[in-house]
Amino acid sequence: MRSRFTATVMLFTTAIIWGFAFVAQVLGSDHVEPFTFNGIRFMLGAASLIPVYCIFEKENGLTPAEKKQRHKHTALGALCGGLCLFTASALQQFGAAMTRDPGKAGFITGLYTVLTPVFYFLIFRKKSGWNIWLGCVLATVGLYLLCLRPGEAFSFGMGELVILIGAFFWAGHILIVDLFIARVSPLRFSSWQFFVSGALGLIAGVIFEDVTWSGVWNAKWAILFCGILSVGVAYTLQVLAQKRSDPTYAAIIFSTESVFAAIGGILWNLVTPESLHVDQEILPIGYVGCLIIFAGIVLSQLNFSKKKT
Repeated sequence: MRSRFTATVMLFTTAIIWGFAFVAQVLGSDHVEPFTFNGIRFMLGAASLIPVYCIFEKENGLTPAEKKQRHKHTALGALCGGLCLFTASALQQFGAAMTRDPGKAGFITGLYTVLTPVFYFLIFRKKSGWNIWLGCVLATVGLYLLCLRPGEAFSFGMGELVILIGAFFWAGHILIVDLFIARVSPLRFSSWQFFVSGALGLIAGVIFEDVTWSGVWNAKWAILFCGILSVGVAYTLQVLAQKRSDPTYAAIIFSTESVFAAIGGILWNLVTPESLHVDQEILPIGYVGCLIIFAGIVLSQLNFSKKKT
């Protein structure tokens, strides 16, 4: 019982950090362009996990040949995961900068939870239950209400579209992790994929963006939060918690990330001067949409199959 309680605390802490990170991403976009922002934060995340895997992943039980093979798979998986992570995070950051609305960005990103089982069905022909398809329908209806402005045309702009495309890549990243996780060292895999994503972000930033030290310095707190807490600490908590909890139970708690993104935006605007406010444009009908999206996410993660005796 104590172990489950500890795991639950870890899972919710992870969801809170990931949700509040949307506020930091919006604030960071005021000073640093997306590729540079993600490049620095993923490099920080990769570095913060080095002492973690040195402590927790000794791999003493493996022979030199087995360790070499495992590290080979880890490197390959990290390369694939890093490429997908780079794309997903870049789209998310671009979209967050366009909408400047952490709540909306969080709920649209959360659709990856529903998209993942759909991808499993389309790519691997893994059967999906009725609840998953109903969850997709609910998420679509909720997204419509989230972007609806009564008396106006449907306001699904470029920023929302970019975030939604990013959700497909977040779902793809989960598939990549699933393909490699049994053959890799999990914490090393995480750190190395963050390094790949960070390196690609810095390279793209140097080529396509105007990088200034003053901009990086002004965004330092947002970068530190997203790098050390959102990437390093939260992922470590996720790994430790999922060793002690059911994956479906964990996924349901992780889906509250979108709720904490909206809460984070509201709290930030309450405690900061107006000049530092983020846009919190969700109307009452939009909050109904948020609830429907959240219901679809949770429903898609529940298991209604009959257990064998």
